[in-house]
Amino acid sequence: MYLKIVTFAAMNKKDKLVRRFRTQPKDFTFEEVTALFQGYGFTLENKGATSGSRIRFYNETDQKSYIMHKPHPSNIIKGYMMRDILNYLLKNNYIE
Repeated sequence: MYLKIVTFAAMNKKDKLVRRFRTQPKDFTFEEVTALFQGYGFTLENKGATSGSRIRFYNETDQKSYIMHKPHPSNIIKGYMMRDILNYLLKNNYIE
């Protein structure tokens, strides 16, 4: 009798989140986008008292930022924003 050994690569939360994000799901939330950006060293900043729902993800190390609007009234990110975020992360070499 042969014993089949299966090894699994350990995936951390960031890897799982990136994998989920790359599939461009219809139910990706703002909290998940925040966690995704934070995984790449970004911090969430409010653009100021008069900015409304506009926020900025800023990476101090790379001096790069991404500005977007918080989704409302729902917390789900729209498809065009998902594509825009993916393009930004690919273009700036955060995701391969």
